[in-house]
Amino acid sequence: MSYDDDYAPNVSPFVQSYRCYPSSFIEKPHLEKGDKIIMPPSALDRLAFLHIEYPMLFELSNLSVSRVTHCGVLEFVADEGLIYLPYWMMENLLLQEGDIVQVKNASLSKGTFVKLQPHTKDFLDISNPKAVLETSLRNFSCLTTGDTIMVAYNNKRFFIDVVETKPSSAVSIIETDCEVDFAPPLDYKEPERPSRPTPTKKRKTEAEEEPTEKVPKFSAFTGSGRRLDGKTSKVIEETAEKPESSETEKPSTSASTPSKEKETPSSTTSTRRLPGKLVFGSNAELASSSKPKVTETVKSEAVPAKAEEPKFQAFTGKKYTLK
Repeated sequence: MSYDDDYAPNVSPFVQSYRCYPSSFIEKPHLEKGDKIIMPPSALDRLAFLHIEYPMLFELSNLSVSRVTHCGVLEFVADEGLIYLPYWMMENLLLQEGDIVQVKNASLSKGTFVKLQPHTKDFLDISNPKAVLETSLRNFSCLTTGDTIMVAYNNKRFFIDVVETKPSSAVSIIETDCEVDFAPPLDYKEPERPSRPTPTKKRKTEAEEEPTEKVPKFSAFTGSGRRLDGKTSKVIEETAEKPESSETEKPSTSASTPSKEKETPSSTTSTRRLPGKLVFGSNAELASSSKPKVTETVKSEAVPAKAEEPKFQAFTGKKYTLK
């Protein structure tokens, strides 16, 4: 050990190369649930001599492929020249059994932010993934950006990528409050949104262009006639027409007026008198006639005889016409 001008010890870092093997070789499967390694006793002596700060953190490097990760140490019981690693850590470093790995002591700042990304969406199906993750990370000493850690839960192994760490690419998570964010799983696919139907335009113009015939208008007395005896009526009712002479022509004071008045009742009565109907005349000549004549009504059309006549027959009596 050498001293500088201020009598401070100049401590060299711990750097050593070992052959690595998975933790299953020493029957310690619990190592797979964290990031701690097992080193030989000689490493402990060297670290104690160098006054390495606690907790002890190390940088593992595979120099052949330039892969780097960080870890802690659990025990110093390995054989000399060997170290035992969790298998998932060997996969991150692309190491095979018996490969050489370089171990170097490291000092990491405490993490303030970590972003994780599960490989499968099954991890999100856990009832409380946050609690599971907090419990699992208690077995970890540090996290490195780009690593893939393994979380075991309910006899299943979930692999999670470390996407981002702050304030540096490798942080310590021992006794620290760290904010954790999750990225969508690697196999997550956004559900396809159902295609929205094209909004139908309000057919105001079509409604306006519809002919007015579709809207029924009220017209009085346009139904068909019905008889009380149930027989179909063959008489066509006349539409009310304005009299050509009495309403359109104004009464004149000339001498020819009486002759017109005499001719008018005869013409109107002849046109308005139909068989089977009562006609009430309104002219003065009809009112001044001597006695009303009784005429029998004649049916306009012969009704075919039926096999059985109804018991009740309405309007079968005689009809009278006032003249």
